[in-house]
Amino acid sequence: MSEPNFVVSGLYVYPIKSCAGVSLPESLIVETGLEFDRAWMVVDDRGHFVSQRELPRMALIRPTLRHADMVLRAPGMLALHVAYDSVEAACTVRLWNEMVRAYDMGDLAAQWFSDFLGRPLRLVRYDPEHKRLSDAAWTDGREAENQFSDGFPYLVVSQSSVDELNRRLQARGQAPVSVERFRPNIVISGDLDPNAEDYFDELQIETPQGLVRLQMCKPCTRCNIPNVDPQTGATGHEPGDTLSLYRQDMRLNGAITFGMNAMLLQGLEHLLGIGARGRATLDF
Repeated sequence: MSEPNFVVSGLYVYPIKSCAGVSLPESLIVETGLEFDRAWMVVDDRGHFVSQRELPRMALIRPTLRHADMVLRAPGMLALHVAYDSVEAACTVRLWNEMVRAYDMGDLAAQWFSDFLGRPLRLVRYDPEHKRLSDAAWTDGREAENQFSDGFPYLVVSQSSVDELNRRLQARGQAPVSVERFRPNIVISGDLDPNAEDYFDELQIETPQGLVRLQMCKPCTRCNIPNVDPQTGATGHEPGDTLSLYRQDMRLNGAITFGMNAMLLQGLEHLLGIGARGRATLDF
């Protein structure tokens, strides 16, 4: 079987974990994934992270990345400017079962998030001196650094997978969904079979600085966040119900999966852009 060719058709970062993503024409590859991805996180008064799982209105918080700061907008709220080079007190926060070092972003940001989401919350930034690694059982023992992502520095989804899901949704009388529901970092398009990424070993992508190589690590298990409409924050049962009919993954004891988590093998500090061409090696 020939190695599939593809083009990078989408690049997304999610500066604040579980808030809206930012679609980018290009993004710098850094040690923890795409630059600014999950660099900030919202925590409750115990320091535990919160997400769209319990606060779906987080989907309506929309960041804009600028040269020196990030601007946050949400319905009914004045814009909040978050400087990249400004943090306040050091703190420790909980992400799932991990304790992670971070920096509090101050009372103004805390009040903004608390007012919009309706409970006491604070914004924190990842401490770059903290080294948080992906599960070595899925990385062949290699070190894959993350910031506040759920577990891996990259999530890759093919457009053909989304197209197949939409075909099934429409056959059941349901509305189609956009790729944004799945919060990918890299979307690839081309003459690819639906869910072809399940069987990819490496992505090898050409950039002006040279080759970027991504190792596919682990199928991405899915919770209820894809059931949150990223435009409205409304929750429903789709596409989760339809995915449950054909995406139970025996590699993960029947869990619902969609897309593949990945780690960097080569290409640190390269600039990855929309339209970059690549090929995939296969792993059956």
